[in-house]
Amino acid sequence: MMSENDVIIRAKGVKKTYNTGKVIVEALRGVDLEVRRGEMVAVMGPSGSGKTTLLNTLSGLDEIDEGVIEIDGRDLAQMSDRERTRYRASNMGFVFQFYNLLPVLSAAENVEMPLLLNGHRVSAKEARRKANQALDAVGLVGQASQLPGELSGGQRQRVTIARALVNSPAIVWADEPTGDLDSRTAQDILDLMRKLNRENNQTFVIVTHDPEVGAQCDRIITIRDGLCEDCEAQMVEN
Repeated sequence: MMSENDVIIRAKGVKKTYNTGKVIVEALRGVDLEVRRGEMVAVMGPSGSGKTTLLNTLSGLDEIDEGVIEIDGRDLAQMSDRERTRYRASNMGFVFQFYNLLPVLSAAENVEMPLLLNGHRVSAKEARRKANQALDAVGLVGQASQLPGELSGGQRQRVTIARALVNSPAIVWADEPTGDLDSRTAQDILDLMRKLNRENNQTFVIVTHDPEVGAQCDRIITIRDGLCEDCEAQMVEN
């Protein structure tokens, strides 16, 4: 079992059900897991197994029906919606498969947006400085003024990663971050995330269907039919 100081993410008996009106879907059926601070973890499993639901509940984007989720010792359920939103803005970053960049904003403007919209008390000048610093970290400072449509897919994903890193989060959540990229670009993005993980001791939780991505992470969490197949063993071993 990991020591309390090592654990940054803990889930106990987490259940999540969706009622579509025609059918009830048990997306998560009692998940227990722990993630160490500074780990780079892959969440893998078949389509519909609950991977994205797990990411969304662990990050506080979705509420759970039963169980407990603690992030760095804080119970998400004990926070108000506003507190959870502020906590995510200050402590978490998100990377998605399809970038979610605003096409009318430059790379730098997309990156600085979390600082300007989520209650960070920074000036426009400081937000731009931090955005350029984040773009520099992902090798794109020279493309700061370009629009997303002027960038390649790999460059757009680097902008997304820069946006996720701009508030120096403790945890970065990534949902299929290489799924829309060719194999060479996907490897470049994975190498970048690993570099940032090691240099900054940031925790990365990556949902992926790609076994090559999983093989390059510190550990694989396998989800099947809403259950964590190997998490209990991992918790005991660690």
